[in-house]
Amino acid sequence: MTNDDMMIHDLAVLKARLAADAQRDGVLDIAYRVVDSPVGQLLLAATEQGIVRVAYAREDHDAVLQTLADKISPRILNAPGRLDAVARELDEYFAGARREFDLPLDWRLSAGFRSTVLHHLPEIGYGQTASYAAVARLAGNPKAVRAVGTACATNPLPVVVPCHRVVRSDGAMGGYLGGADAKRLLLDLEAAA
Repeated sequence: MTNDDMMIHDLAVLKARLAADAQRDGVLDIAYRVVDSPVGQLLLAATEQGIVRVAYAREDHDAVLQTLADKISPRILNAPGRLDAVARELDEYFAGARREFDLPLDWRLSAGFRSTVLHHLPEIGYGQTASYAAVARLAGNPKAVRAVGTACATNPLPVVVPCHRVVRSDGAMGGYLGGADAKRLLLDLEAAA
């Protein structure tokens, strides 16, 4: 083992110990990690209540972490072990072995009608799509089509809460937080199953 390898190993051990100590001492409010996926790197963040944020690289992970610090708590630490279950379920999803997520979710970053919309999105079955208008009806406000679009565009839990399954009434994909390529990949992945 080279000196550089030993330093990298020692740093990893130190980070793991710091994360464990922070968790034990109750000073870790948000754990995060970054995982590779077919749609690029995803930032995963969780509180004690559950996963609170999934962020695409195009959202700027540093800015996302700053927003979490501002809105929830500045006690954030890269503690990958606490997100092992989330990473495993995402891997299973991208491998086509998982159709729905079985994770505790922390919904605190969405409120009001946006939260109502997001809570209804898992009702759109795997491999299916629904129009913004149909989701507005599901959420109890048929005229709130644009508000559904806003809720999807600000979804703090993309992929896990499937806003990618919401499309325009004419069948066109519409916008997506992760970009058009990511939305197409997710829809194609689910359609192939």
